[in-house]
Amino acid sequence: MAKSKEHSFDISAKLDMQEMKNAIVQAQKEVDNRYDFKGLTKEIDLNMGAKVLTLLSDSDNKVDAMKDILISKMNKRGVSINSLEELKSEDASGNNRKFSYKIVDTIEADEAKIIQKEIKNLKLKVTATNQGEEIRVSGKNLDDLQKVMKHLKTLEDLKAPLVFDNFR
Repeated sequence: MAKSKEHSFDISAKLDMQEMKNAIVQAQKEVDNRYDFKGLTKEIDLNMGAKVLTLLSDSDNKVDAMKDILISKMNKRGVSINSLEELKSEDASGNNRKFSYKIVDTIEADEAKIIQKEIKNLKLKVTATNQGEEIRVSGKNLDDLQKVMKHLKTLEDLKAPLVFDNFR
């Protein structure tokens, strides 16, 4: 008798950095061309090494407008807005305001535990194994795996932008 095949998928918070960069370039172009930003300081800066995005302009309202533009560009490119976590807002030189955002591209350990607990609470015949950067979910029934994905997509309080891949 043949043993039935084990299926699996991985949950991660991988971020397509190229798409993120493209969204930033598009947002900067739009801000540069907008009448309400003419003659004002307006910077969108991505520090890849530190994984920090900085928005700089002359008021909180202008920074908020820049963030809204960036978020719309991220949405169009399929980049989760959960990948930005506000770090701080502060005064910058020249009477400007500076907002810093951490780029979230990993699932924190405490969040991984929450995800695993949620999967266990579903009482399906699947196992969730933390593999550092990702969580591998496996089971014999494809429907069970799809139920897990569907449930995790409904969770509102997770900070990490969940990505489901390597579905086998």
